[in-house]
Amino acid sequence: MTVFAILLAALGAVFFSVGALLQHRVVTGLPGRPRIGELIRAPRWLGGLALLGSGAGVHAIALGMAPLTVVQPVGVIAVAITAILDRRRRDLPAVAVTMLGVGTFVTVAAGSTTSTEVSADAQVRAALLVLGAVALLTLIGAISSRPSIRGLCFGAAGGAAYGFVSVLMRAVALEVREGTVDFGTAVSVAAMAAALLAGGWLVQLSYRCGPPHLAVACLTVVDPLVAVGLGAGVLGEATHLDATATAVALTAAVLAVGGVAVLSRSKSSPVHSTRSEHPVNDDRALRIVVAAETYPPDVNGAAQFAYRLSTGLAGRGHEVHVITVDPEGPARTERDGDVTVHRVRSHRTPFHRTFRIGLPWEVSKDVAALLDELRPDLVHVQAHFVVGRYVLKHAAAMGVPGVATNHFMPENLFGHVRVPTWLRGAASRWAWRDLTRVFSSARVVTAPTPRAVELLHDNGFHRRAVAVSCGIDIDRYRLREVSRSSDDPTVLFVGRLDEEKRVDQLLRAVALVPGLRAEIVGDGSCRAEWEKLAGELGIADRVRFRGFVSEEDLLDAYAAADLFCMPGIAELQSLATMEAMAAGKPVVVADAMALPHLCRPGYNGWLFEPGNVGELAERLRAVLADPATLARMGAASGKMIAGHALESTLDSFEACYAEAMGRVAAMPAGQAA
Repeated sequence: MTVFAILLAALGAVFFSVGALLQHRVVTGLPGRPRIGELIRAPRWLGGLALLGSGAGVHAIALGMAPLTVVQPVGVIAVAITAILDRRRRDLPAVAVTMLGVGTFVTVAAGSTTSTEVSADAQVRAALLVLGAVALLTLIGAISSRPSIRGLCFGAAGGAAYGFVSVLMRAVALEVREGTVDFGTAVSVAAMAAALLAGGWLVQLSYRCGPPHLAVACLTVVDPLVAVGLGAGVLGEATHLDATATAVALTAAVLAVGGVAVLSRSKSSPVHSTRSEHPVNDDRALRIVVAAETYPPDVNGAAQFAYRLSTGLAGRGHEVHVITVDPEGPARTERDGDVTVHRVRSHRTPFHRTFRIGLPWEVSKDVAALLDELRPDLVHVQAHFVVGRYVLKHAAAMGVPGVATNHFMPENLFGHVRVPTWLRGAASRWAWRDLTRVFSSARVVTAPTPRAVELLHDNGFHRRAVAVSCGIDIDRYRLREVSRSSDDPTVLFVGRLDEEKRVDQLLRAVALVPGLRAEIVGDGSCRAEWEKLAGELGIADRVRFRGFVSEEDLLDAYAAADLFCMPGIAELQSLATMEAMAAGKPVVVADAMALPHLCRPGYNGWLFEPGNVGELAERLRAVLADPATLARMGAASGKMIAGHALESTLDSFEACYAEAMGRVAAMPAGQAA
């Protein structure tokens, strides 16, 4: 019967490991500490709960067939199963040590213990001992700033609670088998339920701080050690344990605990060719994966932000890896200064000549392999499309915390994929629902401005989000020397020439302001149409479409312009407007989305009603009419943009990373704006 009990305990371990892995993947995708309401709405978490319950049931049957000290330690095989399923091969040596320790312990216990009754007094003494241990471990975990210590303490506290459950479970099983069920049995069942709830909650907290097999190791080592300790010290099952067997058992216990300690300290996998040649040594430095759907040589605001973020973080000593799609097709890895860029496979689309996507099944496979190799401390995704989606998904499965930044508005996408006007409302709602679902697995979510955060909330994202400016290198624009090729007043636009940018309105306004020239920097699907419009308006000689330009030429364009105009209606922040302000230029921008954050009417420029070409023309004329106004508003732009310095942005994101990793308390929403 003892052999059959051990087989049942092994089956319970299988249920336990799979259930723990399912729950871990859900919990690591939640922001902050898990809440009951969020967990019970997650089918995967409930599936894990069902498996854990099944494992507990099988384990209870085993406990009714053999002594506690024999059955309980068998569950340690769940550690190996979980590590293998979680693809943590590098941790298998520590798992082997843990299993060896517990295996030795159970072998010694099996030959030296006898079954005993579990009296009410024994249950009370066990409860007091376990309560003290759980309280102490929980307190240490709560005050510790290190995720590994927090995960270890919470997991060990949960294991202690479950060890007490095993004592109660054996007591109830014996009473049911012998037909002596009474009021004391009901009390034992109630105490068992309370211990299960407390232990389960502590395990969820442990999931937040490390890989799933760390929590499983804590449970399958601490649980049997506590249970066997209670069996030997309180129930009297070890009356035949001699000094030699006791010494061997204690040595095995130390070995098992040591294996768990190694698991809690496990960090990154061995260095591969894609890693930095100089591993991060500073405790504050991180290995960060930045997931970007677009990255230079792509020319757009999101690509430039991802580049500035990555290079800025690398400049602060972090080891930064970027995962993005390749602009030409094949997968490859390259070094860009201090940043390693991993480009996954991509394909052309029929929607836009510069718009490429990765096929989901290819990107998922490539991202999984990269994350398994890199073993980052944290991932930071820049969108919820293909790359960001799978980076968040696989990171959550690995227990790696995620931060997500939203640069998306459906209007930005409609210009690329040519969604019919009548379908845009439904497509927009679907896009926001998809974003909410994908970003729900990130522990911290940010957007560039308070208005962008509002937009998230208005469209169904009900969790907390933090406003963090994209930031720019202000001195790069402020210190550029002016080199003009014309004395005529010039208005500058920089951005994609796509529908939502509404450059046609700027052209019509320029036609109403005699002598005003326009510089249009950028390219896109509407360029040919707008070049034709300039000819029809009779201003082709006053408008220059420059297409994509080099970084140096762009700096010259900002320096040479008299003012900047952004007529677009889908700007979550507008890096181009910020760059113009850093260059000391007045701005005339649409009164839409986040642009009002960058313009104080009459101070550094003017707002105009989107679509009102006459008002836009008047605003341009008002700024250009007086050189003193130009100078005053330009200086005001320089003062306003000071709060968007790149260093401040990097400070804010480092604080977000610390929050996501559980190192600090959550920042109030909007504090970083």
